[in-house]
Amino acid sequence: MSGLFIAFEGADGCGKSTQLRFLAEYLEQNSVPVVRTREPGGSPIAEMIRDLLLDNSNAGMDAVTEALLYAAARAEHVRKVIRPALEQGKVVLCDRFILSSYAYQGYGRALGVELVRSINAPAVDDCLPDVTVFINVPPDKAFERMNALKQHDRLESEGLSFHKRVFDGFTELSRDSGMICIDAKGTKFETHEVIKQRLLPILKNAGVL
Repeated sequence: MSGLFIAFEGADGCGKSTQLRFLAEYLEQNSVPVVRTREPGGSPIAEMIRDLLLDNSNAGMDAVTEALLYAAARAEHVRKVIRPALEQGKVVLCDRFILSSYAYQGYGRALGVELVRSINAPAVDDCLPDVTVFINVPPDKAFERMNALKQHDRLESEGLSFHKRVFDGFTELSRDSGMICIDAKGTKFETHEVIKQRLLPILKNAGVL
């Protein structure tokens, strides 16, 4: 039995991590084996790369270096966590995956999606999400939702123009990738219900529920 791979995407502060947690709790309550993970990170080496990528002291990092480091972390993540879990028939819920690289490095850093895709091809090794949930919250609104006491990491500290390019990238990519787009206009609990209803047919069709 193969598992199901679901990625959550969106602007920083959009609430995707909360929605991932809500979905995980719902599945676990229904005795579904779930692996919660994140990018960059998810495995020991990938977490060390995450520290490099998000450290504010590395503000001068070159865009290509950044893209390669994300791909390196993803290669470890796929091989050490995601693929083994899927082979065990588990549901993998991932906070960001390949579309974040397309949006952040392809659009935000203006490297172009094709270059970022070619860098990531050996990293993902055809291990791609079965479903991608895009929490559609513009960056100005997303940042308003963040905890005012939160210390922003290197990517979050970029200017609003950068985050608008990233969001435009997500919006453009959503037209072609078959993402489930969620307008998170209600409360976080209402948004969870919307996501759950959109995913239920997919979960049932995959034999998860």
